[in-house]
Amino acid sequence: MTIRLYDTSARQIRDFVPLTQGCVSIYLCGATVQAAPHIGHIRSGLNFDIMRRWFDYRGYDVTFIRNVTDIDDKIIRKSAEQGRPWWSIGYENERAFTDGYTALGCLPPTYEPRATGHVTEMVEMMRGLIERGHAYEADGNVYFDVRSFPGYLALSNQELDNLLQPSGDGETGKRDPRDFAMWKAAKPGEPSWETPWGRGRPGWHLECSAMAHKYLGSAFDIHGGGLDLIFPHHENEIAQAQAFGDEFANYWVHNAWVTMSGEKMSKSLGNSVLVSEMVKQWRPIVLRYYLGTPHYRSMIEYSEEALREAESAFARIEGFIQRVVEKAGGVVEPAGQVPPAFAEAMNDDLGVPGALAIVHTTVRQGNSALAADDKEAAIARLAEVRAMLGVLGLDPLDAHWAEEADRGAELHGAVDTLVRLVLEQREAARSRKDWATADAIRDQLTQSGLVIEDSPSGPRWTLGPR
Repeated sequence: MTIRLYDTSARQIRDFVPLTQGCVSIYLCGATVQAAPHIGHIRSGLNFDIMRRWFDYRGYDVTFIRNVTDIDDKIIRKSAEQGRPWWSIGYENERAFTDGYTALGCLPPTYEPRATGHVTEMVEMMRGLIERGHAYEADGNVYFDVRSFPGYLALSNQELDNLLQPSGDGETGKRDPRDFAMWKAAKPGEPSWETPWGRGRPGWHLECSAMAHKYLGSAFDIHGGGLDLIFPHHENEIAQAQAFGDEFANYWVHNAWVTMSGEKMSKSLGNSVLVSEMVKQWRPIVLRYYLGTPHYRSMIEYSEEALREAESAFARIEGFIQRVVEKAGGVVEPAGQVPPAFAEAMNDDLGVPGALAIVHTTVRQGNSALAADDKEAAIARLAEVRAMLGVLGLDPLDAHWAEEADRGAELHGAVDTLVRLVLEQREAARSRKDWATADAIRDQLTQSGLVIEDSPSGPRWTLGPR
């Protein structure tokens, strides 16, 4: 079955045909490290982690690049506001992003280059663009001449005559206000590097064009990022790279935002929810379920109610896994292949919602097998569930989640001892037909957030929804 992806540049879903048979190269615009990440930032990394896992499952050799923008206007402003070196702010927040990706189970990229480590490559690209007549120097700045590149704005489908190009401070000497800065002349007190055109620092867009060229060559398969990057960032990347002579990306894939009250989650709006705080309130695997299971092109409207629903849905999956493991008397290994319906959904533009529906259907079938005391069928369904959850990075039995599971097991053991003492009192009340006391005990446990299930082998408890 062919993997199909929505290509922003084509404005349609296309069959994925790799440039090199059996290989896939992906460049994802990663963190700009002026501040710690909120869940909107991490969603992008998580969506492309699922893409990377699916390609890996399908047998592709995946090269996955996720860059770090560690120098830009925002970082410099933060440095001035806080009276700290720019590199200190960048490194601190880069670690916060790494911690966030890791907490939510994202696999590390093949390479994670920093912009400041690739100034030489940027200078080489600018030199080539100036020689080809696509760029020019003015007042120590280097600008891209947008009128020199006929394909400009094809990705965002804009008209050049109506274009409003974002500009920063000190961008003087432009021939056309729509030209964009690739290199910015040094200002007093700001970081700078030596170039043939004087000291300065990179413009945002040049960084990614240069790093994609270095690590993936003149052509690669997929370029990813959030919808907000289509213009100006990705549009300007294309102009630089293709004017330089690169074919650049064959597919453009963009994920939607996490919103609050209908607005894109961002620090500038003051409505961000930091990952470091969220993981204190919610289990990281539940956060991954919440952020990773909607379709990557659909908006997620943040609310605690939606998170609680995700927690309850995932608890049903975990409850099934726990019961089958107990029935089997040990860990059940994942199946070698996912069910065909799951694969069909994932092949169709990474249709995680449809794939997740197959997971829940399989869980229901497994629970029916447990109810019928069909151990073999229950184990088979669990093997399928583990295979599917592994693709989504949501298998609670995977080694990544082991530490969380160990902490949960310790807490579960302590709570289980206490709850069983109370359940023994309830069973004693039932045996003497003191139904009022038995019901009162059950009600008290329910009010404490526990769900009591009377089974043929005796009562069992689980955590209820928040």
